[in-house]
Amino acid sequence: MPFKPIQKLNITRTLSTGEGISVGVLAQNRQGVFFQYEESYISRFGNLSPFTLQANTQIQIAPEQPHHGIHGVFDDSLPDGWGRLLQDRIFRQNGILPAQVTAMDRLAMVGDRGMGALSFLPVSEFSSKVCSEFDLATLGLEAETLFDESLYAHKEQDNMDGHTQQVLAALVAGGSSGGGRPKAQVYMQSSDMKHCRTFAQPGDEAWLVKFTSKNLPLGHEEGLCEAVYLQMAEQANCQPPIWQLIEAPENSGAEAWLALKRFDYLPPHQGAPQKPDMANNQNAGRLHMHSVCGLLDADFRTPSLDYFDLIKASRQLCKSPAVGQLQFRRAVFNLLAANQDDHSKNWAFLQLDNGQWQVAPFYDVTYSPHPFNEHATAFGGYGKAPPLKVMQKLAASAGFAKWRDAQQCIYEVSEALSQFASIAKQQGISKTTVSAIEKTLIRRRQENAEFFI
Repeated sequence: MPFKPIQKLNITRTLSTGEGISVGVLAQNRQGVFFQYEESYISRFGNLSPFTLQANTQIQIAPEQPHHGIHGVFDDSLPDGWGRLLQDRIFRQNGILPAQVTAMDRLAMVGDRGMGALSFLPVSEFSSKVCSEFDLATLGLEAETLFDESLYAHKEQDNMDGHTQQVLAALVAGGSSGGGRPKAQVYMQSSDMKHCRTFAQPGDEAWLVKFTSKNLPLGHEEGLCEAVYLQMAEQANCQPPIWQLIEAPENSGAEAWLALKRFDYLPPHQGAPQKPDMANNQNAGRLHMHSVCGLLDADFRTPSLDYFDLIKASRQLCKSPAVGQLQFRRAVFNLLAANQDDHSKNWAFLQLDNGQWQVAPFYDVTYSPHPFNEHATAFGGYGKAPPLKVMQKLAASAGFAKWRDAQQCIYEVSEALSQFASIAKQQGISKTTVSAIEKTLIRRRQENAEFFI
């Protein structure tokens, strides 16, 4: 039978209590994709995306760009990079070209396994509903192989044995984690992080595990370097997520893989039954997660965000001056730490059941220099080395009454970053990598020396 794109999806939100609430309907035709809230949802829980959606029951058409023809809040549930590659392989195995697939089809494939609190029904027939259990080592090695093969166009992507197909299905079942690195959203118990599942069992926690590859910029040291940056971000009071390093198998090429605890997922109570279907999240609570990319219709693939806009949006959404100061602190960290992949998908907010918003933890924080030393998010129009006057204005917009108070924040961030070499050596990062990053950090401080005067 010829492939028929999904025409309609029902959207559900899982509350922090685990209760599922109907949000509205997505539908598409040749004119585009349309969304309509249910009146009962709006009256109880407010707006999922207050900057771009209207809080009423009118039919709202999605912009053609930059979110694949759907509304930004729903695009946040879709994978990009790695996750999209995995979905494409499943579609190809079923004789469907990726060009035939719409964003709605991809949402149906995500189902209830995306980041955040939103679920989409009906679930795609190509989405695995079987609860698979794996050794994390096996899953990681297969993910690394799939990632490396995807870099070479001459590789035949469909010649996979049954075991590899099963692992691919498990990786796709991992949901909608973004970015280009090989990774998986899995469920594990803190007492046994060598075994993982595609659906939660009682006592499980939700983790995002980032694997490595020789083809990544920092090779198999990617996880170790990000772990060091997360430690420094914690010391700098930037509020990163909970994380830990998991020992990688010897034949992986890595010393360890980085596991990040999902901050949108609230584990169900122990003893609550779990089933591998769309009802399995009725016992697990969720927080609605919305990226700045989706919130502001900012294209994360191009420099389209400024820290002035980020801070303004944060203060307006969260209704708190302290939030502006936190985002300023994170901006300074990125500037001095050469975390230049600070695009709009790497900033997010969490909405509580009562409609209130808070900033998400400081995630995807690592050494990521741009070839031209340019940040994805600009500082008052400057991609690098912003002038003192610009940073002073940014600090004022963040809620600092005096530049001296903002300087104290800058000092604290700089002090945390000065610990890089000692922390990196403790994590076993090679001398070559430590030296290269340390030189960059010294240059960043020198380029921005006037902030310390």
